[in-house]
Amino acid sequence: MTTESRVLTFPALDSLTAAALLRAELALDVDPDDLVRDLDSGSQQGYMIVETRAPEAFATARIPGAINLPYRDMTPESVSELDRDLVYVCYCESIHCNAATKGALKLAELGFKVKRLSGGITAWQAAGYPVDRDLLTPALTSAPSPRCAC
Repeated sequence: MTTESRVLTFPALDSLTAAALLRAELALDVDPDDLVRDLDSGSQQGYMIVETRAPEAFATARIPGAINLPYRDMTPESVSELDRDLVYVCYCESIHCNAATKGALKLAELGFKVKRLSGGITAWQAAGYPVDRDLLTPALTSAPSPRCAC
């Protein structure tokens, strides 16, 4: 009995096409480990970290050095002071939220270079990386839920 492979139902791309698509994917996404290594080594030149969730979520837990720019509030006026020479690394709650994609899209449409942080603040915290929070905001007792906080 011959069974066809489910894995190969759709044939693999040729190596040049696959390499081009994977390179494009890496041009859009940032791994939390790469970001924390940059922060730890002080190598954050050339980019800014952007929290695209609501201010309440930003107050609860955020990546150190991030600015809060909710995607819903992005307008030509609200981003007019941003440095157009930087790359903006957008993040949101988790893989269950697309606020980072929405924010990155808005910034790109407004002429900025962008990337997204894979997994959002949830992946960041699950890896044990540090977060900042507003002093009067209680710390989360566990990792944030997959519920979107944007």
